[in-house]
Amino acid sequence: MAALRRTFHLATLAAGTCRALAGSLAGSCLADRCLWDKLHAQPRLDRVPTFDWFFGYEEAQGLLLPLLQGAQAACPLRVLDVGCGTSSLCTGLYTKCPHPVDVLGVDFSPVAVAHMNKVLEGHPGQTPLCPGNPASRLHFMQADAQNLEPVASSGSFQLVLDKGTWDAVARGGLSGAYQLLSECLRVLSPQGTLIQFSDEDPDVRLPSLEQGSQGWTVTVQEIGPFRGITYFALARWLENEDFRPGFRVC
Repeated sequence: MAALRRTFHLATLAAGTCRALAGSLAGSCLADRCLWDKLHAQPRLDRVPTFDWFFGYEEAQGLLLPLLQGAQAACPLRVLDVGCGTSSLCTGLYTKCPHPVDVLGVDFSPVAVAHMNKVLEGHPGQTPLCPGNPASRLHFMQADAQNLEPVASSGSFQLVLDKGTWDAVARGGLSGAYQLLSECLRVLSPQGTLIQFSDEDPDVRLPSLEQGSQGWTVTVQEIGPFRGITYFALARWLENEDFRPGFRVC
């Protein structure tokens, strides 16, 4: 989360948001919904409809597309992005992935969800998003990633993505982060993959992911550096499944 605090100031200035808000982030609890409502409500003076912590779809597609290509047993492949915020991850998968995907972005901020639904439908003066594959779908729903029961049944997604959500939830206590992980694994199909994107040292994060991992493999792949910061993709899947390209086993 140190990277999140460092990049927040630079990115918000580029987006035309308030300097005072950037200065207050370090002392704020990143698990507080009111904070994110306030951030997502800031005007985007550069007209870019999405805003990414860490990095966006363009930087992650080289890792994600091989996974999606190799998991076409389900058609379309169901993808869940927990704590999606106003990131380009969901929209990029929907508009640029050549494989059929059914993408659901969930966030506990109603401001973020309302904004992304406007992006999907087309802002004033902009056309609605078009899928990269005719069979692809995209939805955004308000939900707490620590309780996905209202929006997701057990084993219903082949790919679950968490880009910085564990990091933010953990700021409110590790018990919440473990509940988030439990929910992600509950909605993951038996042949599915969970990927956490983080700037945290893998040696710190891996023990958390390996707890109760009977039959699962946990792997890590470096991403970046972006703006001088190296990030990590930590993936978890069944040991008896085919090796996922792009990852090394830890």
